Amino acid sequence: MSTHERLVLETEISRNAFLSIPIIQRTLRGEVVREEYLAFLQQAYHHVRQTVPLMMGMGYHLPERLRWMQPAVAEYIEEEIGHDEWILDDIEASGGDAAAARRAMPMPATEMMVAYAHDTIRRGNPVGFLGMVFVLEGTSAALATRAADAIGQALDLPRKALRYLTSHGALDQQHVGFYQSLVNRLDDDGDQRALIHAANRFYRLYGDIFQAIDDACGRGRPSP
Repeated sequence: MSTHERLVLETEISRNAFLSIPIIQRTLRGEVVREEYLAFLQQAYHHVRQTVPLMMGMGYHLPERLRWMQPAVAEYIEEEIGHDEWILDDIEASGGDAAAARRAMPMPATEMMVAYAHDTIRRGNPVGFLGMVFVLEGTSAALATRAADAIGQALDLPRKALRYLTSHGALDQQHVGFYQSLVNRLDDDGDQRALIHAANRFYRLYGDIFQAIDDACGRGRPSP
């Protein structure tokens, strides 16, 4: 079994739990309101703006045995620069306030996910950050285009208001093969376990962001 096959197999329960989150299922059915979409974009801005610093940190903290990964990390960094600004453009095009989103503090759930990513790189095994990449890119490749179509139709938004979702849906499809070839070179069991452990944690942490958005928008819990 390849490392990527092991990763997919041993995160299946976490992945299914994430996909069953009510706000995600409602969005894919087109049952979404503008407040929810704007809240999603704002939280996406706060974690996406950390992607490049996180990747730089991962490259720096890689142990000698894993220095062969640095060119791949550099390639990821080059591709990710500026994606946070796309999200601010989407916020403006959707009727939101991009300047306010930039100034706002992230939700606690978003802050915790980012903090865990930084901690994993510095205190744990930096390979664990690829667990976050697996969750975010895998989710995006599987759901982003469908979600963009559903949101655009439900909210009558122009395509320029959906750039983050539409571009990442296509881009992350292209990344799948690159990611698989990268993690399949991880032949140390400790590195593989660190990757799988982090991916399971990131499914939970990323899911917590959607639950928090649901609660903040008043649809996450039934009325008393």
